[in-house]
Amino acid sequence: MPISNIKHPLKLFAAFPPVALVLCLATIATAEPAASSHSPKHVKVFAEPGRFGGWPANHGIWSWGDEILVGFGAGYFKDNGPGRHAIDHDRPEEHLLARSLDGGETWTIENPAAKGALIPVGAALHGVTPNGLKEAAWKDCPGGINFLEPNFALTVRMTDVGSGPSRFSYSLDRGHNWQGPFRLPLFGQPGIAARTDYIALSKDECLLFLTAAKRNGDEGRPLCVKTSDSGKSWQFVSWIADEPPGYAIMPSTVRLGDKELLTTIRYREGDNSWIDAFRSLDLGKSWKYAGRPVPSTGEGNPPSLIRLKDGRLCLTYGYRAAPFGIRARLSSDSGHTWEKEIILRDDAGGRDIGYPRSVERTDGKVVTIYYYHDKPLSDRYIAATIWRP
Repeated sequence: MPISNIKHPLKLFAAFPPVALVLCLATIATAEPAASSHSPKHVKVFAEPGRFGGWPANHGIWSWGDEILVGFGAGYFKDNGPGRHAIDHDRPEEHLLARSLDGGETWTIENPAAKGALIPVGAALHGVTPNGLKEAAWKDCPGGINFLEPNFALTVRMTDVGSGPSRFSYSLDRGHNWQGPFRLPLFGQPGIAARTDYIALSKDECLLFLTAAKRNGDEGRPLCVKTSDSGKSWQFVSWIADEPPGYAIMPSTVRLGDKELLTTIRYREGDNSWIDAFRSLDLGKSWKYAGRPVPSTGEGNPPSLIRLKDGRLCLTYGYRAAPFGIRARLSSDSGHTWEKEIILRDDAGGRDIGYPRSVERTDGKVVTIYYYHDKPLSDRYIAATIWRP
């Protein structure tokens, strides 16, 4: 009985015994916060008739104050049946960038391939490489990268989810121009499925958090690697978790202190999917299990973990079960405990959603970017939810 619906508040005392009344009011006071209390605003980033926009988590997000840049794939819509991505596998897939200069309120779309950068290739594509495009030959990075350059952006891309290598490119001007592709080592593994998750430690040092193929060639197991010579070479640092029966993939990592890191990992085993956390107290040299902030993501979705300016952690993810949508959890104690789940929206037309990336604006609001659709047989688009954590 919501208090706002009580026309005669004094009659509440007659309706409930004193103990029951206390329990009732306590339940009301501690109920899970509604999405409205976080003031979510949904805007469309990329939405074109007949197109499929997808998977920001596979590309990366960067921000400089209220300027936000996010990558995503853009193919063509095609119904491939239940449980399948609704993208036409025989038509071109572009790797695009969306840029906002006003904290996610409005967006413009950029195609780095026009300058010969970030060309989509490899078995990991859901479409085909657009006609006339060819990726430049991969090179060994000569070093010289300043990871603390104020306008720096790094993107790490895979060619396959199991076997196969990965490469990286970087920008010194907020993603307007890119240098690369530069090859990443395989680190003695059958394959490296890289997505963009990195922490700059110094001008010359950077940690990458990647996914390796398992010993049987399937995806995957998360690992940490490092460069200490400005990107010229990369060394294996540690496994983040044991090799799982299913998969453990797509880490999303924050730095909490001088040597403390927390990463969140997408897990799947059989029909169960969830997000686990792991903590390092020695800058990634070793890791310990740090709990399960999200017990279920439906059919599975990767995490996006950020640290807010007030010190709290914000974890966002897609929920691929009815009611399909985008959700979040917050932590005020560095990920030791997590508050109740926040439903940012639950109005999706089905499972083909999520893969979020989030950043914080200068006003403290969070911009969460993901792919979405409104009806089962409708175009997939890139959306942003702007909300108060």
